[in-house]
Amino acid sequence: MKKRINLMLTLILICIGMSVNGQEKTKGIVFEKEGTLFNDAVKKAKATNKLLFMDCYTSWCGPCKMMSNTVFPQEKVGNFMNPKFVCLKVDMEKGEGPELGKKLQVTAYPTFIIFNAEGQELGRFLGGCQAEDFIKKVTENSTDNGSAEMDKRFEAGERDEAFLYEYLETLGSAYKKDQCNTVAEALLDGKAETFAQDKKLADVFMKHINNPFCPAFVYTAKHPEQLSATIGEMPVKMKLQSVWRNYSHSLINNANGQVSLDQTQMDKWLTLMEECNVKEKEELRLNTLITYCEKKSDWNEYMKYCKEYANNPSLDVNDLTLCKWCTPIAEKCKEEAPRKAAVAMLQQRLDELNSGKRQPQTKMGNMTLAGNLKGAMEKLISVLNNPQ
Repeated sequence: MKKRINLMLTLILICIGMSVNGQEKTKGIVFEKEGTLFNDAVKKAKATNKLLFMDCYTSWCGPCKMMSNTVFPQEKVGNFMNPKFVCLKVDMEKGEGPELGKKLQVTAYPTFIIFNAEGQELGRFLGGCQAEDFIKKVTENSTDNGSAEMDKRFEAGERDEAFLYEYLETLGSAYKKDQCNTVAEALLDGKAETFAQDKKLADVFMKHINNPFCPAFVYTAKHPEQLSATIGEMPVKMKLQSVWRNYSHSLINNANGQVSLDQTQMDKWLTLMEECNVKEKEELRLNTLITYCEKKSDWNEYMKYCKEYANNPSLDVNDLTLCKWCTPIAEKCKEEAPRKAAVAMLQQRLDELNSGKRQPQTKMGNMTLAGNLKGAMEKLISVLNNPQ
């Protein structure tokens, strides 16, 4: 009898706990159910005469989790948001998230975007913050900053220089990198060989150009000394490397869970790097293919490109990179051949380290590594040899 009473009490407490937890959740922001499409949220905003608030997040983003766990559930945040907004959370790596991310130019997480009832963006802000600051930023970004009107003027063909600079500043404050590049290209149009002498245009190039096919970028890649005279040799070198590297992200698409590689555009990118004598061309090609195969979970092709990279005498695979390559194989791959290939690569590196043929990696750039990479390799081998 006593056991039965205790069991009943436990069940009652669980039920109470569930009820309390449910009540606490409703005190904060009420988000649309998971999987709600953006267009459906827009329709609801219009029907209810509200604005639309969208939280663009990823499952691995620390600040995203902080906002969801500590800020969004707060009563004062819910009291502010719920009467004014239809609130939507979108995982930018699932469902329509990747497609929305590309369309809305979301490149950092969390990004919070506010739309009017027609689905037109009013404003956005990035990063985690405390409740009071969050409410302040939502308020500031709930009034049209004029970017929608500027979008129309630009699309209609307006290219007045003063307007372009004003438009670029507005876009920059909204973190719309792709559109910033488009407007920057308009400012640099016809000036590929002369812009470097104009400090203002040089700054536009350094801040906003991310397209390696932009004529001003191609000319600078072939003649870096001109911009270096205005900006400095090291900043220009870093800018060129950044654009070449980051462009690879646009080659891999993920729409509705279907991963694809834009091979035509990749071939053009590789040809352009050949023309510009980019030393990192092979490294960038292989890193793109390795990333693509990982996203597709094509582990045989993944290991093929990892081995091609490792066997290229002009490239060096450091200990940390080797561990990073083998970790997804250990965590996600069930196929025997890729696991054996990963073990062979790790064991070869351990043999080289143990024999003194290779020195252990202790630094990553200017940072000193605190972890034991040799121990990590041994652990990975153990996991790869003993799949669960």
